[in-house]
Amino acid sequence: MVRIRLARAGAKKAPFYRIVVTDHRSPRGGRFLETVGTFDPVAKPEVIHVKADRLAYWQSKGAQVTDTVATVIKKAAVAAAAAAAAKPAA
Repeated sequence: MVRIRLARAGAKKAPFYRIVVTDHRSPRGGRFLETVGTFDPVAKPEVIHVKADRLAYWQSKGAQVTDTVATVIKKAAVAAAAAAAAKPAA
């Protein structure tokens, strides 16, 4: 089964995560098929980058999103909507 989950990177006490597509048997920081985004929880505000087209592609192929990644994606969507609403109309 293919899963979309977080792979930890960064230094001790300064985590940085990649949102990766991987086989469910691979270890947390192990081999992966593709990187579909990044998540930096240390930065204020949190920095989240997601390749929406690749995420949708893997979900269409049956990849399961973990609960944590689903939460991160929702945060990214809310932040994008807030940024779009804050821009003045031209």
